Amino acid sequence: MLTKRIIACLDVKDGRVVKGIQFVDLIDAGDPAALTIAHAEAGADEIVLLDITATHEGRATLIDTVQRAARGIFVPFTVGGGIRTLDDAAAVFDAGADKISINSAAVARPELIDEIGRCFGAQAVIVAIDGRRQQATPDSVRDAEVFTSGGRTPTGLRVVEWAREAERRGAGEILLTSMDADGTRNGFDCELTRAVSEAVQIPVIASGGAGSAAHFAEVFKAGKADAALAASIFHFGVTDSRALKAEVAAAGVAMRLPC
Repeated sequence: MLTKRIIACLDVKDGRVVKGIQFVDLIDAGDPAALTIAHAEAGADEIVLLDITATHEGRATLIDTVQRAARGIFVPFTVGGGIRTLDDAAAVFDAGADKISINSAAVARPELIDEIGRCFGAQAVIVAIDGRRQQATPDSVRDAEVFTSGGRTPTGLRVVEWAREAERRGAGEILLTSMDADGTRNGFDCELTRAVSEAVQIPVIASGGAGSAAHFAEVFKAGKADAALAASIFHFGVTDSRALKAEVAAAGVAMRLPC
């Protein structure tokens, strides 16, 4: 049985880790390099660093921040934000990333997924999808809309269809964030996660709403996620990956437990 992964996420703004609720009301959570090391030592299977304002501000990823965060960790390290071209991706890989996450640039030019996959391998390309349900519609999961620019810009794309398109173009994973659940600690959007997981053959990472071990167990079972990502519960001392994995394993989910 394949084990599920726990991923610690660092949303970075102006060189500092921040966390908000539903993509707004950001508060400082610490230094990215220090938090990356702390999360890796606490048993996270992977680390994701997202430069959340790079696209909105029209600039490249903060490479010095990536370099500092990548030093001294020995778990897979993913970086996203501000990656618009093959050269941007190459610079982030050179700075120490194992994978890159693309969102707004992939929507603007889907061919970028193909280009990065051909050059660096599909396993190195994660397509991030920020989705918000259209609550006024009869099927809010099917009609969930893709947003870009850090959740600022509606695209008219539907989440499930865009996930299928990303897979066809060679994405190795989907990072699905529920904008409705983000930062609430009320649980993942298992319905939306399951819809995407059932629509594609590549791994789906669930993001948005983590608040307890029960939420992780639920998204792995009911949401059919291959991995689940959290930020605030780790940054603010609610739990760490080692303790979380033990609780999720006790709920009957196969986990890779740290020594």
